[in-house]
Amino acid sequence: MTWSDREILACFKMPGGSAITGRVTSIRNVFVAAIVPIIRPGVDELRQVLRILELDPNNLRYSYCGDKASEWDHLRPLVKDGLPTGYPSSIRNLVPSCGKCNQSKGSRDWKEWMLGVARHSPSARKIVDVVQRVSRLDAFAAWADCMPLNMKELVSPALWNEYYAIQQEILNKMREAQKLAVTIATEIKSRSIDTSANGDKARLKSRARH
Repeated sequence: MTWSDREILACFKMPGGSAITGRVTSIRNVFVAAIVPIIRPGVDELRQVLRILELDPNNLRYSYCGDKASEWDHLRPLVKDGLPTGYPSSIRNLVPSCGKCNQSKGSRDWKEWMLGVARHSPSARKIVDVVQRVSRLDAFAAWADCMPLNMKELVSPALWNEYYAIQQEILNKMREAQKLAVTIATEIKSRSIDTSANGDKARLKSRARH
């Protein structure tokens, strides 16, 4: 079988590189996650949640789209713009979820996201009973009555400022490291890749092995 150049190129996708500064959001999120209160639920609370959301514990489905649940997602985000929202990690702020919806929702308001056109949102995916799902989640939110804490006011200003000063030091070091990474990568490429090679656009230069 003979394939065209277009067919061959279409089947290949080069893995992307990683930028150190591309992890800034992850650092900010983990700084929040490390201080958010975690409250484990009891059986009675879990039973109430399943009843409100009309879910079967033996065949747990995602509250947003109905797919097989793989995790529990915070209905209201823990982080917004790199800072804690004040919402806890507790059963009153957790619903069964799947990774696809969880990533799509991010820190958006859950109802606006469900009824909006964001990629992989239930409405964008044409989930037929999305209105009923919103209604069940409204009932859950009313039962949960989950209110945010003003976490910053619950600790001394000195302690809070010290914590976030450390975060800023880490982010600054990451930016410095990214500049060095670009320089190092450029030097490695210039000394190891032959871009004038015939045939392929680039190939590793032959090097003597000892």
